[in-house]
Amino acid sequence: MSRAHRAAPARAAARPEDARLPLGSTFAYGFQHVLTMYGGIIAPPLIVGTAAGLDSTDVGMLVAACLFVGGLATLLQTVGIPFFGSQLPLVQGVSFAGVATMTAILDGGGGLQSVFGAVIVASLIGLLITPVFAKVIRFFPPVVTGVVITTIGLTLMPVAANWAMGGSSAAPDYGSVSNIGLAGLTLLLVLLLSKLGSSTISRLSILIAIVLGTVFALITGKADFSGVGTGPVFAFPQPFAFGLPTFEAAAIISMVIVILVTLTETTADIIAVGEIVDTKVDAKRIGNGLRADMLSSALSPVFNSFTQSAFAQNVGLVAITGVKSRFVVSAGGLILVILGLLPILGRVVAAVPTPVLGGAGIVLFGTVAASGIRTLAKVDYRDNMNFIIVATSIGFGMIPIAAPTFYDRFPTWFGTIFHSGISSAAVMAILMNILFNHIRSGNPKDPSVFAEGADRIVRVENLAALKEGDHVQGGKLLDADGQEIPLTTTGTEPHEDLHRDTNP
Repeated sequence: MSRAHRAAPARAAARPEDARLPLGSTFAYGFQHVLTMYGGIIAPPLIVGTAAGLDSTDVGMLVAACLFVGGLATLLQTVGIPFFGSQLPLVQGVSFAGVATMTAILDGGGGLQSVFGAVIVASLIGLLITPVFAKVIRFFPPVVTGVVITTIGLTLMPVAANWAMGGSSAAPDYGSVSNIGLAGLTLLLVLLLSKLGSSTISRLSILIAIVLGTVFALITGKADFSGVGTGPVFAFPQPFAFGLPTFEAAAIISMVIVILVTLTETTADIIAVGEIVDTKVDAKRIGNGLRADMLSSALSPVFNSFTQSAFAQNVGLVAITGVKSRFVVSAGGLILVILGLLPILGRVVAAVPTPVLGGAGIVLFGTVAASGIRTLAKVDYRDNMNFIIVATSIGFGMIPIAAPTFYDRFPTWFGTIFHSGISSAAVMAILMNILFNHIRSGNPKDPSVFAEGADRIVRVENLAALKEGDHVQGGKLLDADGQEIPLTTTGTEPHEDLHRDTNP
């Protein structure tokens, strides 16, 4: 057998995420990932730094540290080393899940040192329990993953809306027509660029739209780059710049709950991006991804950062661009590291108006939800309870979005878990899937009215195949003379093909 013939099967078996693009395209798409998540990665240090009473210089140090650590965590997740890294196109950054808990620790007088200590210990505990989470893959069939992916997209929409309105409710122009108009212009640019014949321009539509939207904002006075030159050009994150970590039991316990939420969300993101990339995601791969998450989180306080997690909005970017290469995201991780070392570049990116990001976010986050709906379309709803599992889980996940104060009177640990719509939907979908699909004892022979209603689908074209007098008797389709009409099961929907054998 020739060498060419021997090499062919290896090329055919190559994973989509291992594709390599030209260097220029790799960094262009990587920069697009950075712009997509930049607002999300800098928000937690801004919130926590302000809660800790830091001045603007120290807050800037926190932001730079989070960019630097997020870049290193992204490289670990995408490139991978033995036992660490899913080798999937996942961007890592500071998790929003811990913001409320960290501010609560600060309000209790613990200080940043207590926050960092809690993050270190809780992350190490998370690292020890990752084998348990890695084995839950069999509890994530399409009925669960579809719910989680859909909910990720839906729960991110308020973020896009807030960005479109201006990002800060304290700003005098928050929600103004000019802000929302700028977001609308960016959205329109994304749609127009996506429709162009050039595949390269279409795939870079988010990045180009953000650049053009920023230029328009600059011309109309909605963007301000005057502060770019203020501050140092280069700065390496100083280890333990705010002092050595301290370890308090209450802070650690509350942070362990955050870590459990982070593990749940990262597991969902790994599975979601696996679905989008169309690659195999097994327990081993989930375990490697979660270990990378926890190792990054445990080491991040050394460089003055916080818990790390996969960014759901970048999962949407993978879906909308169709660029599945993990090395594109690795390039984005390298850019984040550079931004962390060169604060001046970070200040340039930070000058991009929030409404511009909001316009792009509407498409990105909507794409995540659409990907989840596509997964739910693969689910079999016949003679089972899958329909009610989907309905209840998505509804449960929307509660924190529709009513953010819903769990305010519940115990802190409960609110920490269920205040996240993603975690709420994931927990409910997993438990209901186990209850109805794994523990079959007690399930009725006839499905509930919900499942029964989901299964009754007859297409109009199928009705056209029937003739006067056709009827069902004894489970068979008969014509007016009582002769049985042959059925075919080649359709994709229940009762889809009701044709006579004389039909072509």
